Amino acid sequence: MPAHAHLRIVVLVGSFAMALGACAGSPPPSAAPVVTPASPDPSGQASPTGAPGIPAEPPDIALRVEGGDPVTGQLGTYTWGDGGSDAPWLPGAPLRIGAGEALVARVDPLVAISAWRAQVVPWDADGPAGGVQLGSGTGDPSFPAPDPGRWTVHLDVTYAAGLGSANYFWQVDVE
Repeated sequence: MPAHAHLRIVVLVGSFAMALGACAGSPPPSAAPVVTPASPDPSGQASPTGAPGIPAEPPDIALRVEGGDPVTGQLGTYTWGDGGSDAPWLPGAPLRIGAGEALVARVDPLVAISAWRAQVVPWDADGPAGGVQLGSGTGDPSFPAPDPGRWTVHLDVTYAAGLGSANYFWQVDVE
């Protein structure tokens, strides 16, 4: 093959690669990202889920009351991307609060939530049977504390854009 034919192929392949890279750099208007990472990856590298800024597994969720320190929940069963994990019922991460306080959840890194449901069961229960719903909704979870006692708070979250779902647990001591 003549040298100029090789050059023509290299130029065509390079042009195609540049055009493809430009398309990959910004999503079309109908596919606006739903994930806003707390600290974007400056390299722009894709995560194992295949998209920049989307974590490889469900994000952490921390519960707190006004003026209190956030406590990250134990991650239980989840589905995420093409994978997941099946976990047993968990007693939860310890959190001590006062009666009548509202619990507020924070997702880190920030991933949009399409639905959530919070329930409470006695701390020594081995599953959700007999649970009492504390709240449900869309967006950032916020719900009232259970009655005084020791409880497991179970938060079931479905993330937006079909990213997946996850269960989180806290051992809540209400005084």
